[in-house]
Amino acid sequence: MNQLTVELPSNISIEEARLLLSVKLFETGKLSLGQAAKLAGFSKKTFIELLGKMGVPVIDYPAEELEREISF
Repeated sequence: MNQLTVELPSNISIEEARLLLSVKLFETGKLSLGQAAKLAGFSKKTFIELLGKMGVPVIDYPAEELEREISF
């Protein structure tokens, strides 16, 4: 596993930075839901709730595909 050391401004906690990094890595597809939740230090359920509060979709399903599925 790789390690990263970052100096954070005093107004950003380690927990907040870890959460934001985890969310972005999940959002860009670099980490799975489980991996991102673990990195953030939360259960999957709690991480999903946090994603919802941050407006990040848990399931990335293109609208066109959904429309095709429904029209059958």
